[in-house]
Amino acid sequence: MNGGSKAKLAFYSMNIITEDQVYQALSNVIDPDLHEDIVTLGFIKELKIQDNNVSFEIELTTPACPFKQKMRDEAESNIKNIPDVKNIDITLTSRANAENEMPQKVAVKGVKHVIAVASGKGGVGKSTVSVNIALALAQTGAKVGLLDADIYGPSIPLLLGVTDEQLHGTDEEIYPVEKYGIKVVSMGFLLPREQAVIWRGPMLDKMVNQFLMNVVWGEIDYLIVDLPPGTGDVQLGLCQQVNITGAVVVSTPQEAAWSIAQKAISMFRQLHTPILGLIENMSYYVCPHCDEKDYIFGIGGTKKLAEELRIDFLGEIPLSTDIRSFSDYGNPIVIAEPESYAAKAFKEIVKKLTA
Repeated sequence: MNGGSKAKLAFYSMNIITEDQVYQALSNVIDPDLHEDIVTLGFIKELKIQDNNVSFEIELTTPACPFKQKMRDEAESNIKNIPDVKNIDITLTSRANAENEMPQKVAVKGVKHVIAVASGKGGVGKSTVSVNIALALAQTGAKVGLLDADIYGPSIPLLLGVTDEQLHGTDEEIYPVEKYGIKVVSMGFLLPREQAVIWRGPMLDKMVNQFLMNVVWGEIDYLIVDLPPGTGDVQLGLCQQVNITGAVVVSTPQEAAWSIAQKAISMFRQLHTPILGLIENMSYYVCPHCDEKDYIFGIGGTKKLAEELRIDFLGEIPLSTDIRSFSDYGNPIVIAEPESYAAKAFKEIVKKLTA
């Protein structure tokens, strides 16, 4: 038998892989959050088999899925068990589905999810939380926008180090500022820092609506809306007019803070806005010498409130000098020190939020 005949024999003896074999192998991969296999969930797209080379996409429900790498690795491992498989090419994609509930409300063009970040009172670090959540989402590969809806006290430009930037375009088409991979809009881009905004409710509502509807956001997965503190006109207008995916409420450990946080929760429930969870900011202090946690302002109050109100508790963010100092220089903690306690806390919160 000559060399050519041996090559033909080897080819014909090779097992030809079928789609059924691939799907059967992938049915062993379970989404830890949804508790179903990725075939049943319809995650497998664009399956192609050529000369026993297998390629396909795993289309997840969110680009911020905390288990995406785990599922990809398990998928590859299971397919390697198929006899005679050659190369395996797996691409991770996502489809952060736009919410279709409450059709009488307006969807923000190009935006798949609108997430409002609120607080019952000022001084709890809500804007700092909004900025770091937006950046942590962007670090997962999601396309993210950040709207500073605190018209009276816009602080997002300072926290991102873009106080000298301006919005461009027309009243009908406003182009956001971009920093650290996210798109940003704020009243702070339209006025000098020392100038006060002296408006009544209808003007506030009109400006926020213009920011939502006339900004050219492009195609983004998540729009984080940093609301002003309290339960006023901006919150009311947003919840009544815009199709919001849900709201996150920020509190601090003191009873005075989380008891007022209940008012924000009550408002969202009355306005039929889903509450995605409760976050406790300035929760504890980490000793730089021994790494021990000291719950300076009390422990467990916000988490207990979440349990009583049947709301998800998304996590605790430490009281940190670094969060304050880096924010003052426009360098948020998830960018400045991605491996710090605080940055990891924000990332864990984002995992729970997107799940």
